[in-house]
Amino acid sequence: MPLHHILLEAMKIAAVAEAYEVNCAPHNFYGHMSALMSAHFCAAIPNFRGFPEYCQVPAPRLYRGIVSSMLDLMPAPHLIYNEWDKHGTCSGLAPRAYFDTVRKARAMVKIPPEYTDLQEPLNVTPAAVEAAFIKANPNLSTESMAIECDKKRLTGVRICLSKELQFRSCAQIARRSCRREPLIMPPQR
Repeated sequence: MPLHHILLEAMKIAAVAEAYEVNCAPHNFYGHMSALMSAHFCAAIPNFRGFPEYCQVPAPRLYRGIVSSMLDLMPAPHLIYNEWDKHGTCSGLAPRAYFDTVRKARAMVKIPPEYTDLQEPLNVTPAAVEAAFIKANPNLSTESMAIECDKKRLTGVRICLSKELQFRSCAQIARRSCRREPLIMPPQR
């Protein structure tokens, strides 16, 4: 079957999946052409909400300067290497461009002032954390975020951005938001 027929069939499947709010996440098993087709497919469908992973194994190595430049956002080198290996290699960007985009995405999200310099753990509820983030980021909505937790602690706030780095709805992620109350928000390490 010609490649363009495969892409058209994939688009039909994605349309059916979207009707049932099912995400699509293509996988790249065949090399550069498949990666390119997957990228075009993901850009063309509304229900690509997955996160491609480990697109190049082994991943191209990062220069020390890039790692050093990201330590203010990611507190340990192994986290930076993991981000690049797991997601950066799927972006189609060179390492510097990828991490510049990570920095721009982080700059889009304002951390509520009451959470920026915690000296000791704070008791919070998921609803209060959502409300604080929405207040600090006026275009953000509860459909664009998820509060993550374990049994007792807030472990993260996941915020969905479009490829243009604008807040976007992500029902599949928001639906999994933590509803336990109360939670402990630990100070940043």
